[in-house]
Amino acid sequence: YVTQPNKELRQRVKPKSDSVPPPFQESPQLGPEKTVTLKIRPISPVPPPLSETLAGNEPTGAAPVEEMGGSASTLEAGSKDDRHWKEMKLQLNELPGILARLSKIKLTALVVSTASAGFAMAPVPFDATRFLLASLGTGLASCAANSINQFFEVPFDSNMNRTKNRPLVRGQISPLLTVGFAAACAVPGIALLTLAVNPLTGALGAFNIFLYTCCYTPLKRVSIANTWVGAVVGAIPPVMGWTAATGSLDAGAMLLGGILYSWQFPHFNALSWGLREDYSRGGYCMMSVTHPALCRRVALRHCLALLGLSTVAPVLHVTTWTFPIISLPLNLYISYLGFRFYKDADRSSSRRLFFCSLWHLPLLLLVMFTCKKPLPEKEEKGDLLAGNHGKAVP
Repeated sequence: YVTQPNKELRQRVKPKSDSVPPPFQESPQLGPEKTVTLKIRPISPVPPPLSETLAGNEPTGAAPVEEMGGSASTLEAGSKDDRHWKEMKLQLNELPGILARLSKIKLTALVVSTASAGFAMAPVPFDATRFLLASLGTGLASCAANSINQFFEVPFDSNMNRTKNRPLVRGQISPLLTVGFAAACAVPGIALLTLAVNPLTGALGAFNIFLYTCCYTPLKRVSIANTWVGAVVGAIPPVMGWTAATGSLDAGAMLLGGILYSWQFPHFNALSWGLREDYSRGGYCMMSVTHPALCRRVALRHCLALLGLSTVAPVLHVTTWTFPIISLPLNLYISYLGFRFYKDADRSSSRRLFFCSLWHLPLLLLVMFTCKKPLPEKEEKGDLLAGNHGKAVP
């Protein structure tokens, strides 16, 4: 306040009383004073219920009712836009990559390579034209089977980390186009195997598509027997290669099918061991999920079966006796890893067994081809004479 005694201005300041510190300010005893700024976002007003709006607007006339009707129609239109189906736009430059993932191109390459091994191991002269036709037909049949498999498993693939990025799950391709692509691969593939190779190979290709799509795929959610059915599916391609070259089912074809059948158990069981959470989340009945001890036993059992099958090869006159000797280190090593997987039952041992199976099969088939039993001289001379008689004499 200000006083004016004797016409002189003087100012006296009354000390201000200590105010109560704000609740958000820290105590000075804890350190230097700090300022805390809290930002509160504005809250949008909640629209009144529809009944209250109608009640409040009725006495005033028809104009507010019209406004309310316009806003309601706007909301209804917005909800309809949200629920409307969106058009899928597919870029043509992305289509080859999408179709390659839809057909599981790596798995298809493995199927074609095993069929080629069966063709090369057949005890007949090599026919390049028939070999190319058989490989093309087998590849088309594999693409069709894999595409139909993904078509059936879209709801379950979306729950698994390993398969959630597949084209159908992500909506990169429509189901109709998927079915059309599968049909465009299956029909010419089976026709090529039947008409250009032989009917037996075509029948095996059609049976394998049926077994993979109509038996193995639905059985994955029902019983662990799906692993054995899937092993049969993987064992048929080398048999198809053998029948494409010879036109008959021989003991050698069954031997090659048996090797592929046994190889798939350590390969897939080791892979599924590290994906147990994924398979459980997807609802698949796998040995690694429901019967873990059986999963390890079966893997070890078929690792040892590869030793026996390699020994039988020269007995069936498919290879020479050098094949069991040369392949012994390969089979012993995968059997050792199968034993470690059986004993340790951890991700490390399953991973080592899986990666070993990736290079074990190509090396085993390569060794088998190098030790292939040579053709009898009589058959070679007969083929040469038949070829000479078939040529036109100038």
